[in-house]
Amino acid sequence: MLNIVLFEPEIAQNTANIGRTCYLTNTRLHLIRPFGFVLDDKKMRRVGLDYWEHVDIVIHNSFKDFIEYANGSRIYLATTHSDKFYTDVEYKDGDFIMFGSESKGVYDYIHENLKDYGIKIPMRKDSDRSLNLANTVNIVLYEALRQTGFKDMR
Repeated sequence: MLNIVLFEPEIAQNTANIGRTCYLTNTRLHLIRPFGFVLDDKKMRRVGLDYWEHVDIVIHNSFKDFIEYANGSRIYLATTHSDKFYTDVEYKDGDFIMFGSESKGVYDYIHENLKDYGIKIPMRKDSDRSLNLANTVNIVLYEALRQTGFKDMR
């Protein structure tokens, strides 16, 4: 099973959309606190529809707690600060793919901790903007699923 990790997500709709994708792809969703919303927020239920209650979610109180949970597994970090494209790595079952919060990404110490596992989605050079978080997760996750053979999917 692949793992999607959201570091301090801020927007309920993005998290609910990502949760829905995780449910439909048999992917575990990890959320690292604090959140910019309440998990039982009406927006979560509305966007997540009837999928939300079935999403395989693990909540971590901090990045440190998450690292302990991951226990040496590979953790890729989606970041604009990498030279390696998301298609340049070979994903394996059990990998974690982390995404930063919508407004601030991740802290420098996390970039340092995962510096050898940074991946990026190519975008135009003259923009300081990034893709929407839910779109970014979908792009990278489906490449990882393709590489791992769309296991348990029809």
